[in-house]
Amino acid sequence: MNLIIDIGNTNAKIAVFDHDNIVEVDTIKTSNIIEGINKFTQKYKDVNRAIISNVSIRDNHEIKEHLSLQSVFLSENLKLPFKSLYKSKGTLGSDRIALASAVIKHYPNSNVLVIDAGTCITMDFIDKNSNYHGGSISPGIDMRYSSLSNYTSNLPELEKTHPSDIIGSSTEESIHSGIVNGVIFEIREFISEYQGNYKDIKVILTGGDSVFLSKPLKISIFANQIFLLEGLNFILNLNINN
Repeated sequence: MNLIIDIGNTNAKIAVFDHDNIVEVDTIKTSNIIEGINKFTQKYKDVNRAIISNVSIRDNHEIKEHLSLQSVFLSENLKLPFKSLYKSKGTLGSDRIALASAVIKHYPNSNVLVIDAGTCITMDFIDKNSNYHGGSISPGIDMRYSSLSNYTSNLPELEKTHPSDIIGSSTEESIHSGIVNGVIFEIREFISEYQGNYKDIKVILTGGDSVFLSKPLKISIFANQIFLLEGLNFILNLNINN
């Protein structure tokens, strides 16, 4: 059995897979990651290997100390199911590596644009020959709300909500329209550009804000919330023999 650990800046996900089938998954605060790892390893005695994706400030050595099983940390140095054409391979985020791997597993021999709407909005393109090209990174919805408050004197920090109109008739409505509609228009335009270059492209939406964005974007493929975890599990199986 495989232990899959995805550590983000704010939250972390821990899952157990039996081959390709997920057994359990839990979302916890990144600050509680050690307690979460201990909970899973104590509960699932048959877990014998692990993969860790860590984009947080938590020290990998600290995490390693709490794993008495065969484990790997996700990096571009591992065996991956795609060929990377990314120019700065050493800076490619582990979340993007995992998503590209999940794309190869679920949509082989396809041109795919995977959009991860989370803390940041990343878009990654994988062609039908399993070549990873790269894509784009921009601030996520919550980051955009926070930045308006942090970098101005008079604008409030609001909770995201769908604007009722393109025209905001108050400051709060204007913020909602600017941020949420801005994100929607941004993603739509990126999709349109990719579709112009690749007629048969599949577009996948995933990430923490995917549910929030799914209706206005009307993207046909809505990946479940374990899509990235499935990519990590796929990479682990490629790198550690059964």
